[in-house]
Amino acid sequence: SLQDAGIGFILVIDRRQDKWTSVKASILRIAASFPGNLQLVLVLRPTGFFHRALSDIAFKFNKDEFKMKVPIIMLGSVSELQGYIDKTQLTEDLGGTLDYCHNRWLSRRTAIEGFAQKVKQTAQILQSFGTELAETELPNDVQSTSFLLATHTEKKDKMKEDIRLAVQQGDDILGGITKPVTENPEYKLNQDQLDNQTTIERLLAQLHETETAFDEFWIKHQQKLEQCLRLRNFEQNFREVKAALDIVSERLSAFTDVGNSCSHVEHILSDLANFEEKSCETIAKARMLASEGDAFIQSNHYAVDSILPKCSELHHLCDALTTETEQRRNLLNKSLELHSLLEKSMKWCDEGIYLLASQPVDKCQSQDGAESALQEIEKFLDTGTGNKIKELNKIYREYAHILNDDLKEHVQKVFQKQESMEEMFQKRQVSLKKLAAKQTRPVQPVAPRPEAFVKSPCTSPGSARDNARRKAGPRDQQGQQMEKRVDSRRVESRTSYFFRQAIIRHVINELIETERAYVEELLCVLEGYAAEMDNPLMAHLIPPELQNKKDILFGNMEEIYHFHNRIFLRELEYYVEYPELVGRCFLDQMEDFQIYEKYCQNKPRSESLWRQFSDSVFFQECQRKLDHKLSLDSYLLKPVQRITKYQLLLKEMLKYSKNCEGAEDLQEALTSILGILKAVNDSMHQIAITGYDGNLNELGKLLMQGSFSVWTDHKKGHSKVKDLARFKPMQRHLFLHEKAVLFCKKREENGEGYEKAPSYSYKHSLNMAAVGITENVKGDAKKFEIWYNAREEVYIIQAPTPEVKATWVNEIRKVLTSQLQACR
Repeated sequence: SLQDAGIGFILVIDRRQDKWTSVKASILRIAASFPGNLQLVLVLRPTGFFHRALSDIAFKFNKDEFKMKVPIIMLGSVSELQGYIDKTQLTEDLGGTLDYCHNRWLSRRTAIEGFAQKVKQTAQILQSFGTELAETELPNDVQSTSFLLATHTEKKDKMKEDIRLAVQQGDDILGGITKPVTENPEYKLNQDQLDNQTTIERLLAQLHETETAFDEFWIKHQQKLEQCLRLRNFEQNFREVKAALDIVSERLSAFTDVGNSCSHVEHILSDLANFEEKSCETIAKARMLASEGDAFIQSNHYAVDSILPKCSELHHLCDALTTETEQRRNLLNKSLELHSLLEKSMKWCDEGIYLLASQPVDKCQSQDGAESALQEIEKFLDTGTGNKIKELNKIYREYAHILNDDLKEHVQKVFQKQESMEEMFQKRQVSLKKLAAKQTRPVQPVAPRPEAFVKSPCTSPGSARDNARRKAGPRDQQGQQMEKRVDSRRVESRTSYFFRQAIIRHVINELIETERAYVEELLCVLEGYAAEMDNPLMAHLIPPELQNKKDILFGNMEEIYHFHNRIFLRELEYYVEYPELVGRCFLDQMEDFQIYEKYCQNKPRSESLWRQFSDSVFFQECQRKLDHKLSLDSYLLKPVQRITKYQLLLKEMLKYSKNCEGAEDLQEALTSILGILKAVNDSMHQIAITGYDGNLNELGKLLMQGSFSVWTDHKKGHSKVKDLARFKPMQRHLFLHEKAVLFCKKREENGEGYEKAPSYSYKHSLNMAAVGITENVKGDAKKFEIWYNAREEVYIIQAPTPEVKATWVNEIRKVLTSQLQACR
């Protein structure tokens, strides 16, 4: 201790077994460099006679050389030493009783000093590591933050392991010091052992304090890193949710249409319900994320200023979307209410017109018939209470927030139709009342004749025409009967007109309903299959060979969907009340229908890809989610089936629209659709050609294609050797392009779906610039010749029918004529 060191050391130098020179060296070294204060130096001289005598003499003569400031006493024996130092303070080799082993002391002292150095280094490393942690800049992304947290945790664990090893080292040293007491409780540690015990306990306490301080700092640092990681996850989720909410908001903003009929509004409401159902998940995620952010704020997160605005924005966006969706639904419900009223009024007007048209004109001439007709009319008018529009201005006020220009015009037309119909009823009532009142007076017994519907169903008996009838005698009865038959035919014609109109309306409704179902099916495929191919959560189910093949599998189906959903369906729904304009609706969109040709051209590639992966878990999972009974390939066939359905519906409408307004447009629309079907069919055949080395697109537009029986009759080279004509014809499929005609061999394929589709093996082709034709071949009206290079090659073609032959000959003649004109 510092106190004992201040008193001064008593130094014992044992040189009994040494020479004087070693005594002298020891004394000189001590005099030069002993670090502490010396009180006394006791030297046990060498025991040898010569060296003992030499030491006495040399010490006396060299005493000044030692320059010692403390007395140096030369002792000859251990007993003399005990006169200066008590036995209890001397070791056994000096005749004392002190339990001391110098090697053990050195070993223990070395261990204590090593432990002290270890504690110091550990404290320095922990301080350096703490400084590093404190100065670390927090990352801005989840991955870097996770990596930093893992790295720091790994370093912390290593530090804790080093501290554990250091504590274990100190405990081992302390255990070695206190071992005698442990083995013998009555043993008393000497002062040196007590000092060592105190030193080790102090170092261990220092180590524990350092560890405790580091643990407290680490808890705060770890909490900050974990908060940072949660913040980065929150920010990343916020960006994703915000983008999803923006998409939801954008899609919701597209629901601006209030519809043009009940069915249209119901369809929009259904779309809105589906949209709301799908957006609920996104809004729920946003609200959950906002709640998570609120929890961060409640837990005193260090980045409250950053989290709070984001939570507020999420709450605002969710509330705004919910409110706007509800507003759109309310608007659509009001629109549905208005359209229901309009359709009720329209239906009521149609029923009224039908009633007027169906009342028998001849029966109205009698008093009972007139009264019966009046009762029918009055009974019908009573049904108008809940079916007709009462006040137009009231409608304008009540539905002002949904009335756009088109809808307002529609309301006006319905109201005008209602007024016209009511006016017709009023006129009919006046006529019938006159008839009923007039029959009470005596009249000439002449059978009444009904009037034509075009003037008035039951005109007044006082009219000039009726007066002429009453004055007519028996000679005019034949003319009256003829007029009666004419009136009857007019009534039948009128009835037939309403019947045809009813059928046309039914066909239009079928067209619209099937169009809506078609659009829904396309959307279902695009969202349930195509979109899922880009979904990261489904990526593990997609075979590697199928990835990035969405465009091949679905072709331009998305383009077809957008055309029908955004344009064509809305146009049809608009024209539902104007059957005469449906043909014009088709013609206006005919250019857009060309997209089907592109889809059908891609269909074989799509079918081939589907065949390879139809058993994929991905497709099975998508089908399960959609709850579809049919697999994807059935839905991929829908566009091909739909383009075929249009021509059937147009034919049905045209059948009942002859000599009616819009019939010409229907006929033109049907012709155009059939042309597209032909182009689609030709394209499907053309893409099945195999073995052609060139580019088929360079041959120009495909004009015709079909199967024929072909004979050859060639002249080879200059020898003019004529080939023997084949008795058995070759079966060839010909493709007539603007620049060439191709001869192919049809090969039927086995399988299902498009696997059944034939392929065409290319054999040879003729350049149309060197082609000529012979329209008639003797002996067969179905044959014609195609010859090449001045009849060096002659092909006798037999068509299935004379009509097919005529069509091909005319088309080839057109090509040759156009080539000639181009040359000129």
